Amino acid sequence: MSFVDHIGALDESVAGPRYMRLQNLIRQAVSDRRLTAGEALPSERELCETYDLSRVTIRKALDGLVDEGLLERRQGAGTFVSGHPAKAAGAGRVEKNFSMLSSFSEDMLSRGRKPGNAWLDRAEGAVNPEEALGLGLSPGSRVYRFQRIRFADGQPMALEQATIPGWGLPSIDAVDTSLYGALEQAGYRPVRALQRVRAIGCNEEQAQLLKIEPNDPCLFIERRAFLADGRAIELTHSWYRGDAYDLVAELSDN
Repeated sequence: MSFVDHIGALDESVAGPRYMRLQNLIRQAVSDRRLTAGEALPSERELCETYDLSRVTIRKALDGLVDEGLLERRQGAGTFVSGHPAKAAGAGRVEKNFSMLSSFSEDMLSRGRKPGNAWLDRAEGAVNPEEALGLGLSPGSRVYRFQRIRFADGQPMALEQATIPGWGLPSIDAVDTSLYGALEQAGYRPVRALQRVRAIGCNEEQAQLLKIEPNDPCLFIERRAFLADGRAIELTHSWYRGDAYDLVAELSDN
């Protein structure tokens, strides 16, 4: 059986870069145990010929999976499925790039994982003092509040509490899965954000929702996002599982 018969062909009907589609094929094959721990992948040259992709594209796909821990390279031997594929494919860590402004749904889709959410509360009301300060709103201004559990492939990954000015969305029902998708549809997708991160221990209620133990480490992230004209459009507090996320940022000396 050829490799393409084993893990499948690229789905040309799916949007996105071709390297990402190849990554998704390999992730799914590992998840379904069609590729098992220690199994060797074909050489980069063979993958180029099989999928009609450039060497650069193949290498980019494999490099990303190596960084995730799904694959590992052995000098002089080639590329192999990691010795801990179940962790890498399912409950593995996710890298959150802090140099890019993206939503949770976009982050998960870019990693080949299926985003989801469970609503804890959706409410419309008058802005409170903290929200007024963060969003630059006058007392009594209307806001929408969204509280939910965020999932990846059915695994709870984060708790999220977002507040949006009333003028930013047509109604509270405009948000289904992706908040940024709803804001983009309304013409108010943010273009920049300020984020503050600190490590905390989860309280008992948060731990129960995230299916971890009380006082397990979480990454608490406060985000204020802005439109091109400088208006604040989002104030979000999130609690990310410390065992599931790595925060990365690209730095330069410029």
